[in-house]
Amino acid sequence: MSGTVYVVEDDAAVRDALAQLLEGRRFRVKLFDSAERFLEVCEPGQAGCLLLDLRLPGMSGIDLQEILAARGIALPIIFLTGHGDVPSSVRALRAGAVDFLQKPADGRTLLARVSEALARDAAGRSERATRDAAREALQELTARELDVLPLILAGRTSKDIARRLGISHRTVEIHRMRVMSKTGAKTLLELAAIARSSGFLEAEPRARRKRNPSP
Repeated sequence: MSGTVYVVEDDAAVRDALAQLLEGRRFRVKLFDSAERFLEVCEPGQAGCLLLDLRLPGMSGIDLQEILAARGIALPIIFLTGHGDVPSSVRALRAGAVDFLQKPADGRTLLARVSEALARDAAGRSERATRDAAREALQELTARELDVLPLILAGRTSKDIARRLGISHRTVEIHRMRVMSKTGAKTLLELAAIARSSGFLEAEPRARRKRNPSP
């Protein structure tokens, strides 16, 4: 499975045991003895997941989780702790951790959670790539083409769109053709998928309300 399992654990014996377990299942593993050392090398875009001790010397696991979120680093986090307490686990899970395991964690359970976290990371990356590509495609559209787009998605005819926008039927046909060409969509369903992925369908009504406030 693609991606690296980053282990942040201050206990050398636990780190070694985790490395042996994970590498035995052919996971790529990188070990760190503190949150600070991990932050020195962690950058947005890294693929994988994070096995993170809750209580660390210096910066805590919860603190690291908050810093990663602030930096836009979306590595799935599995917390490990020998001091599990309800408030910390609830806080970690609410902040997006995928799991919270008590040490010593059962090997099968840990391996299963790591596999799930890596799959979640891969899915998230694919979704973000699709969204970014869709946004880039829509950025190619002119202001008028963006006016035409929601009407196309609503299934309006070119004649109806022309009447609504006060432009000619022929101009609408040109805009429609350019929208399809610039986005790479071959069908209306593909165009709708691109608009949905980019967030356009959610953002456009708000923008329209802003342009046309209620009296």
